[in-house]
Amino acid sequence: MKLLRRKAEVSLDARLEALAEAADLAEGRLGHDTVERARAVVTRAGVRRGLSVDHTAVALAGATGSGKSSLFNALSGTELATVGVTRPTTSKAQAALWGPDGSGPLLDWLGVPVRHTVEGETSGLILLDLPDHDSIELSHREEVDRLVAVVDLLVWVLDPQKYADAAVHERYLRPLARHRDVMVVVLNQVDRLPEHAVKRCLDDLRGLLEADGLDDVPFLAVSARTGAGIPELRELLDRKVSRRRAWSSRLAADVASSAAALWADTRPAVTGDAPVAVRALAPTPDARALTASTPVAAEPSRADARTPETAWQGPAPAGTAHAGTTPAGQDRASAPGDVVVPEVTVSRALTRALAQAAGVPVVVDAVAKSHRHRSTAATGWPVTRWLRKLRPDPLRRLHLARGSRSSLPPATAVQASALDTALRDVGVAASAGVPEPWATAVRHAARSRSGELTDTLDRVVATVSGGVSRAPRWWRVAGTAQWLTVAAMAAGAIWLLVVFGLDYLMLPRPFTPTLGRAPWPTVLLIGGALLGVLIALVCRAAAWLGGRRRARRAARALRAQIEQVAAELIVTPTRDELSHYARFAECVTVAAS
Repeated sequence: MKLLRRKAEVSLDARLEALAEAADLAEGRLGHDTVERARAVVTRAGVRRGLSVDHTAVALAGATGSGKSSLFNALSGTELATVGVTRPTTSKAQAALWGPDGSGPLLDWLGVPVRHTVEGETSGLILLDLPDHDSIELSHREEVDRLVAVVDLLVWVLDPQKYADAAVHERYLRPLARHRDVMVVVLNQVDRLPEHAVKRCLDDLRGLLEADGLDDVPFLAVSARTGAGIPELRELLDRKVSRRRAWSSRLAADVASSAAALWADTRPAVTGDAPVAVRALAPTPDARALTASTPVAAEPSRADARTPETAWQGPAPAGTAHAGTTPAGQDRASAPGDVVVPEVTVSRALTRALAQAAGVPVVVDAVAKSHRHRSTAATGWPVTRWLRKLRPDPLRRLHLARGSRSSLPPATAVQASALDTALRDVGVAASAGVPEPWATAVRHAARSRSGELTDTLDRVVATVSGGVSRAPRWWRVAGTAQWLTVAAMAAGAIWLLVVFGLDYLMLPRPFTPTLGRAPWPTVLLIGGALLGVLIALVCRAAAWLGGRRRARRAARALRAQIEQVAAELIVTPTRDELSHYARFAECVTVAAS
């Protein structure tokens, strides 16, 4: 069996390669959209790594009236963003640049044409002011979704009135819980609240963030109007930008989320606090011999025990959880961890069903009868031997003697049903413990080449059966002895005819030697006949024993060939599919690590 173990400290390049391979393996097995999103993450990561890594794109995102533009002006020390009562105020994202050299290609890729250079010590910061995520304008919402998916660092700006709005929690914060390392949550406009209400509001928001899986995300209370908390926020951004690691952390979170989404399509649905066990059709007792070990279901990874497993797929409809997420306390494992893959072998039940469907019992019986038939034709009494040639050779009647295509009757309904059951048992035993839809793929693989079984088995039966028709050497010796007895009989008969002729013509009879009191001509005639019959009887008994031996030899050879056919057309595709699943699980584990 194969044991797949998690590896620690995997590089981003290795994780991207693993995600790309997992997506390729999942093609045609998992949902098309999930696979394409994983490939899009790999493509996006390749582009981002080729752009400036000395710049960090930080986006201010929030709802209508949350004060994003005011906070943008406060952080940049400018009045670049328009602040007003009319909504929506921001229609297109704009950027404030600290140290703009080399940032052009990155901003082109982000699709932010409005750019402003700001003097300051925070070199490498690109601060983006986004439109409202809940804007009445569809184009504004699409702009937010596009940039939220690609920026390096997200600053979610909430306000005391709508900080608990499901639109931001269920459509953005919860699906992006894996991105906690590249996320900051800011409660703006705290100057509008009494001091005692601020603490209560912050505690409530902290509870909501914990429910979203963001309990350890940086969380600040600020006021863009009074400047409260702005130095702390600027210092936090300076610290993250100066590390020059936000871009790679964002890509790593995207990779882990996509890997978790692939595994979410693989694992069974969750009910309550634990995943529902995969239930496969119960195999027959013979089917349990197909696997060398009992597969063990994947164990959840402790490191990801509380992490929602959703890749960013765009916002979910308001009021609904994002696809693949579960409430806090009901998260399921986002990677397979250790996976045991069963070892599939050719069982006796499968070999027996294939042998019956291929007509092996008929062939084995024909081999024994053919041996006796040819033995009688080669060693029987020559006087009656020709009668044997009037009967057809059993193997030739089945067109098996020359190794050509046989004339065996097709499998009966009972034999076809037994073979179908055996194939089902292979799939059920091999897929036991394997999650859907991989279990279905494994069961399908067990039958994927069943259409080739009939012709392949027919060729194998004809070839093997034709190879057991070689005549043994003793047939030639016995045949020679039989012809010698015929020669003795002929000599005795001619001798007696000569004696009778001389007596009839009343001519002197020559001296006739005797054996005891019996003359030699009589001895040759009668003795030759008796000896020929005796040799024929002995040879027939030997042919019967030889037929049994040859039938057993043919049965062993046919069984070995049928096992090879089963291994090639049934077991190998099943093992390949299990190997694909094992490799997929390993790649997902690496990508999610």
